[in-house]
Amino acid sequence: MFSNIKGDLFGGLTAGIVALPLALAFGVSSGLGPGAGLFGAIFLGFFAALFGGTNTQISGPTAPQTAVSMVMIAGVIQTSNGDLSKALPIILAVFLLAGIFQILLGLTGVGKYIKYIPYPVVSGFMTAIGLIIIITNILPILGFYPAENQQLIDKMKPKAEAVLMQKILEEETSEGILVLENFEETIDRAEKISPEDINKEAEILASANASGVIGSVKSLPNALKNINYLELILALITIIIIYGFKRITSLIPSTLVALLLVSGVAIFMNLDYHPIEEIPSGFPLPHFEIFTNFSLEMISPFIFTAITLAFLGSIDSLLTSVVADNMTKTNHDPNKELIGQGIGNSIAAIFGGLPGAGATIRTVVNINAGGKTKLSGVIAAILLLIILLALGPVASKIPAAVLAGILITVGIGVMDYKGLKSIPNIQKAEVVIMIVVLLLSTFWNLVYAVGIGLIIASLVFMKKMGDVIAEKSDVKSLLEEKAWDDEANFPSELKQKVFIKHIKGPLFFGSTSHFQQLATQVPDTANYVIIRMEKVPYIDQSGLYAMEDVLLGLEKRDIHPLLVNVQSQPVYLLESIDIVPDLIPNEHLFDNFNECISWIKKNM
Repeated sequence: MFSNIKGDLFGGLTAGIVALPLALAFGVSSGLGPGAGLFGAIFLGFFAALFGGTNTQISGPTAPQTAVSMVMIAGVIQTSNGDLSKALPIILAVFLLAGIFQILLGLTGVGKYIKYIPYPVVSGFMTAIGLIIIITNILPILGFYPAENQQLIDKMKPKAEAVLMQKILEEETSEGILVLENFEETIDRAEKISPEDINKEAEILASANASGVIGSVKSLPNALKNINYLELILALITIIIIYGFKRITSLIPSTLVALLLVSGVAIFMNLDYHPIEEIPSGFPLPHFEIFTNFSLEMISPFIFTAITLAFLGSIDSLLTSVVADNMTKTNHDPNKELIGQGIGNSIAAIFGGLPGAGATIRTVVNINAGGKTKLSGVIAAILLLIILLALGPVASKIPAAVLAGILITVGIGVMDYKGLKSIPNIQKAEVVIMIVVLLLSTFWNLVYAVGIGLIIASLVFMKKMGDVIAEKSDVKSLLEEKAWDDEANFPSELKQKVFIKHIKGPLFFGSTSHFQQLATQVPDTANYVIIRMEKVPYIDQSGLYAMEDVLLGLEKRDIHPLLVNVQSQPVYLLESIDIVPDLIPNEHLFDNFNECISWIKKNM
């Protein structure tokens, strides 16, 4: 770990500098504030580097993790009546659970199956992530903050009064004092509601109404009528610098240049801009209320979200590990990497940090600057901690429009243009999967969209595999079917009495319907059907019962099935439900085709 101190020092410092603006921006975008992004980068970056399986990996909040978190956070805050302090233990418990799931993925080795997620699902999801980040940052770029727009707040006041009244009724119900015949207590409590209480509740409702993609789209007309041109100019200058400075040099991160330059000018000129939320000063404190307030009922609606965060973070991290391997000519330990990421995300959650993953850009920057060991990741995290402790109050003065501009460039960068460009050239089914995942992720629910995409992709795959197997496994008489090499000398007098079924490939639920046609395809003139199974490596339960139905149908017609070269897994299943020997006697199982033919000659 200390074999490359100079290189790791430069690599870690450079990666930490690159990570700073992104951590702040992702924190603001998530809804938990810039501090959450910074805490996530510090604790995840430190512990993932320490315990992970990729020496040069730099971890922290990433766009996909933030997008999923943002949707969940908005939902929890809304169900908590806009009270972040009430919602925070639930949110952090979900993050903690996601970290634990990642550790389990690493311990059980399940992480190796992540690579089987179909590309159209990943492509649609990543493009949706980009769109979500772009759309949800349009309002801050325009300088429109619903919770500060008095016209919108006034519009929400009737609904706010209804919400406050509902809270009173719920309180009285829980206290057992609500009486329908007498509302004196209710009226007394209602009279204590102040205009400030109504205004505060209206602010919460206005903010909730504009959250997420749909909320941002609905609020866009209002935002366009109330553009804050200073905020818009700050955001546009930030975007121009990020893309323009890259053309000058890539040695200095253009995101950091934009952050420092635009923020510095705005602060120095004392412009009337909207700053980010205040970053808590001092060392982050653990949120033990995650454990003291924990209940299964509280966390159960978000189990699937936690699983999604775990899988998404694992995919992101392992892809970055592959990039790091290609650059350093090394091999990472995938299971160890997932355990490290899980430990990092779990500890980050306890300290109020956003979940994240291995970040490709930060890792590449680390390697290019000389980082070779885990020390570089540790140094990057320590640098961010020093910045938090020393410059927290200064960082709190960063204009929100600057971070919104940074996030717009992140959203543009994370979209899968390769997948979008390939749409005219790929199969329609894959295009449908990509578009379904893209639209559902953007406008409905990221978690459910991925699940639906996987289901559709699996069904399409099974249909294609079933069609391929059926096409290669037609049942024909030997006069019509192309014989295999060892069938060429089959006696001509038996060719209309014996039929052959060539099964090629696994017999599974996607191909059973074609296999079940076997019984109807064999004419009544047949005495035997030879089912050649040397190319059947696997049978699932659906295939097993389909075979049982076919064999029973043949036996009822006094047509005897003979099985040739059945492999070990199919034999085990056939014996497990007594197809062998009750339906197919052991003497009707043959090791090869010639042995089967010899038996037929003796018995016909």
